[in-house]
Amino acid sequence: MPTMKRALLLLAVLGLTTLSGCAALQKMLKGAFKKPTLSFKTARLADASLSDATINLVYELNNPNGFGLNLAEVDYAFFVEGKQVVAGKPRSGLALKANGKSELVFPANVKFADIVPVLETFLKQDKAAFKAQGTLGVKTPIGVLSFPLAKEGTFEVPKVPQVSFQAPRIKDITLSSATVEFPLSITNRNSFPLPVAGITGALKVAGADVGTLSTGNLGKLDGSGTKQVTLPLTINFARAANAALALRSGGNAQVRLDGKLTSESQSVPLSLNQLVNFVK
Repeated sequence: MPTMKRALLLLAVLGLTTLSGCAALQKMLKGAFKKPTLSFKTARLADASLSDATINLVYELNNPNGFGLNLAEVDYAFFVEGKQVVAGKPRSGLALKANGKSELVFPANVKFADIVPVLETFLKQDKAAFKAQGTLGVKTPIGVLSFPLAKEGTFEVPKVPQVSFQAPRIKDITLSSATVEFPLSITNRNSFPLPVAGITGALKVAGADVGTLSTGNLGKLDGSGTKQVTLPLTINFARAANAALALRSGGNAQVRLDGKLTSESQSVPLSLNQLVNFVK
């Protein structure tokens, strides 16, 4: 047999053997490979304020195989109250551990003013509806497996903190003025920390304008926590005769604060009207 013919025959035999081997190997892999499972774990708020929040949808992929897998592709969209918002996704190529569960986090930043025309109305809701949709592709020895990411649910809408006066203390009083300390109690009605950039407003005592109170930046309020601040104010009796009468006689007087509370870049109206007991 000529040399060329022998070489071609040998290549043909080797090719058939290789194809047969690949088919056998693939069949063996299919038989040994265990399909991973993807399950929804939770939806949680992160970095929430009265202006926006990041909502993390957390999924868990369970890989029962003795070798790691990789994320191949993600197609993902996120909606709040029917409107699509900017959503992030895990990077392609992310390693998924062997014989265990890997957490996959899908973050979405929600700017509340983009969702509703009247923000104050939205912030009075207890919950807001979300919908996630898309697919997740996982690279495996038998090809890319696709998993659905469809999920609907609700998340907690950030609530405006509760603000109230405690008993004001008269520190110094003369014929013409009085220095009064006004304690404010600010309670975070959310289960998560909330930044409060400040509270400011015009103050009235017994119906008389007496000045402006401002807390400055209060930082982050702990989840379900309360912060106390004391704001001193000197009241000029010549400009506030009704306040002078109330402070000199002591006892109860109506105190009103009209202003705003600011969280990150968002301010919301704040109005307090309380009957408080002035103490010396």
